[in-house]
Amino acid sequence: MESRAGKGQLGRPAGVSKQDIREQIWDYMESQNLADFPRPVHHRIPNFKGASRAAEHFPRLQAFKMARTIKVNPDAPQKNARFLILNSKKTLLVPTPRLRTGLFNRITPPPGATKDILRKCATSQGVRNYSTPVGLDARVLVDLVVVGSVAVSEKGWRIGKGEGYADLEYAMMVSMGAVSQATPVVTIVHDCQVVHIPEALLEDHDLTVDYILTPTRVITTGCERPKPRGITWSKISYEMMGKIPILRSLRSREQQAGKDVTLQDEHRRLLETRSQQTAPPGAVRRPWDPAPRESGSVQGEDVTSDTVYVGNLPWDTRVSELKRALRELGAAPLRLTWQGPRHRAFLHYPDSASAQQAVSCLQGLRLGANTLKVALARQQRANDPGGSRAGELHPDPYPTI
Repeated sequence: MESRAGKGQLGRPAGVSKQDIREQIWDYMESQNLADFPRPVHHRIPNFKGASRAAEHFPRLQAFKMARTIKVNPDAPQKNARFLILNSKKTLLVPTPRLRTGLFNRITPPPGATKDILRKCATSQGVRNYSTPVGLDARVLVDLVVVGSVAVSEKGWRIGKGEGYADLEYAMMVSMGAVSQATPVVTIVHDCQVVHIPEALLEDHDLTVDYILTPTRVITTGCERPKPRGITWSKISYEMMGKIPILRSLRSREQQAGKDVTLQDEHRRLLETRSQQTAPPGAVRRPWDPAPRESGSVQGEDVTSDTVYVGNLPWDTRVSELKRALRELGAAPLRLTWQGPRHRAFLHYPDSASAQQAVSCLQGLRLGANTLKVALARQQRANDPGGSRAGELHPDPYPTI
């Protein structure tokens, strides 16, 4: 069954960029009515007619038979693959939506689940109702990975929908020690999605595949190109760090291990900060200039929308206690300004959305006998104009958690 296959059915030549190829696939599937709900398939991992039939090849792979724990993306074309994993009594892991609350959820069907219930567990609703999060310290070993694709070549080159989550998820699994270069990767696509992809389009962080399942074929790619060897931090932005809390934890671990974890825009931000520090007194900051982020950023009019005020700290609280609580709640900032003698601290996040999310997450947080006051620093200053002015601050660098 595992054979090398012929040409894909897409009639037009491959484009010169990944986006060209995506557009061609999406347009072709819609025009030929090959797409299935949800439609249109543009900007999605396309669901297609025959996806369930393609997944039926999955249990016949030797890699499936040997696997105990399988990670599958939550895309619609993989629904039957998820059911087949559960029906085979194997452990099914799915990534959390957009990685906002962690990396994996384990699907745990109720005792005595029928096939109908298992099919529900394999849907997005089932993922919500029958899953439990898997922590970073769970020491998960993944034996087989299933990813969605927009396009794939017989050589194993893969193109996703352009957001990079599948590549990042795999890199994070490498960082966790959950997968290795020997872990097989499978994708499930329509025959028309198997096209020529120039190798020049591939980058080091792009995930390749070992098996391609279509409604009519099983393609063993024999791909020898190395898979990602971990997170390429130079591709990660501060904005992404703010959106994906687990990235902060992984970065902290790798930093402590002595790895280079310099972010994509870190050098630029350092230059911007130094520029703000060396600006002459009274200099006017233009609206498009970045807000200052060092100690002055919590004084007077310079408090920015990405700064969170934490007040009512107990007099004997240590900064390490606050940091630990922030990490446990997934609200660790990029930097923390500590003002223990004034019973408060300021948390600096990569953007205002991350700061607002932290405010919501930290409501009701207690340290010792005190319930902390948490608010956006600007709002706190407006409510208490004298209370949020720092005087002389003592910044406590809090890089990457």
